[in-house]
Amino acid sequence: RTLDGWLICAVMAFGALGDMLLEVAGLTIGAIAFLVGHLVAIGLYARWRRPRPSLSQILLAATLVPAVTVTAWLLPADRGGANGVAVYAFFLSLMAAFAWLSRFPRHRVGVGALMFVASDLLIFARTGPLAGLAWVSPAVWVLYFAGQALICVGVTHRLSRGESSR
Repeated sequence: RTLDGWLICAVMAFGALGDMLLEVAGLTIGAIAFLVGHLVAIGLYARWRRPRPSLSQILLAATLVPAVTVTAWLLPADRGGANGVAVYAFFLSLMAAFAWLSRFPRHRVGVGALMFVASDLLIFARTGPLAGLAWVSPAVWVLYFAGQALICVGVTHRLSRGESSR
């Protein structure tokens, strides 16, 4: 019923849309839907930013973005798609960094965002060094589903307490 409630609804809706588009329209179109969801999530988490994060929280967030972006760029066997993967991974990791630095419960929302990152890195690795390994696809789904569930539960629980983003 609040802007923040609608924002988490949009994040989850773009995730569901991305899942559907991955199947019917391919990786690039599905990734665009997920990217829009990441941008909405960044906006939500920025509204709920922690006023005085600890040094360790800042260092994790600052390290996460370049580490995930470079790792994602290195993973695809098809080097022609590596730059697009890196751009997507930049926004994915920015989403996770903002989640980590938000006032939402880190053991739910922050960890859920990191699970989402791990899931996507496995997707990229599945096209390169982990190609053909049977455990990768189930791991992608477990990490993705659990990550999204933790994000949604963590955000909605905090919002249900009636707190303000400011």
